[in-house]
Amino acid sequence: MLDDDLPGLRMRRLSGGRRNRSFAWEGPGGEICLKLYASGDHDRAIREYRALVHLADSGITAAVPQPLWHDPDPELPAVATTMLPGRAVPGLDEPGSALRAMVAVLSDVRRVPAGPFADTPRAGAARDIVHRLMGTWSGQLDDHLDDPDTYDMRVILDAWSECGAVTTLLDPAPRIFSRGDSNLSNWLWDGSNVRVAGWEFAGYSEAAYDAADIIEHPSARAIDDARWISLLPDLRVSDEDSRRRFLAAQRTVALHWLSRLWQRRVARAEAFEAQHTRVRNLLNHDFM
Repeated sequence: MLDDDLPGLRMRRLSGGRRNRSFAWEGPGGEICLKLYASGDHDRAIREYRALVHLADSGITAAVPQPLWHDPDPELPAVATTMLPGRAVPGLDEPGSALRAMVAVLSDVRRVPAGPFADTPRAGAARDIVHRLMGTWSGQLDDHLDDPDTYDMRVILDAWSECGAVTTLLDPAPRIFSRGDSNLSNWLWDGSNVRVAGWEFAGYSEAAYDAADIIEHPSARAIDDARWISLLPDLRVSDEDSRRRFLAAQRTVALHWLSRLWQRRVARAEAFEAQHTRVRNLLNHDFM
């Protein structure tokens, strides 16, 4: 019943979301956003609420939802926030029109101290992606030795493991506060201002990795690489060391998405081949 509008409860279903369901809930003071999480996702619910409270306490209010309350219900944990106006960036006629404003918001967020997330890594942290590629995906390839794509995937995985990216990413780096989610569908543009929802994967990260993570997300392909690269200094990727870490992260995240598409290489053959080409280019050239 959570996949549709619930008029009897004055709840209008909102698009998007992964395992959670979001609604516009008509209350006495107007609409608010009510996000309901799947049973067992209590950590994601409290993480999102704490992230929004932390941002508000740090003075970041205009570009993010304002937290209203959190209900730790064991069956259906919930977080209520203010509603955000605007259209999702990937659905815009010209997604690049919001890019500079997005980077400005990201720059502001990077100045927020890690605070309560100082010991909580973001979802999809560099270490987790490295371990998945070297462990889980490598094992999956071993289980598909007769697949015609396996040889190329193994060559690429070996080239990545030998390029130094793993050592670079696993070296310690200054921690920043991170959304932990690079999907541009959570960025909303109203023609003048951009706002960003979806903080349930928040935690600490590093600037170069987060910059690469957003640029390499499939939703970012609607914006030209050159435009992203021109704004890297605003994302704290400017000196030699940060650029080295950025390239290592870019190669790693791109390979991660190739491994995800490999699992759907028949159903999404065109996307798989495009990502295959992108990873090869990143491993053979320095996009910087």
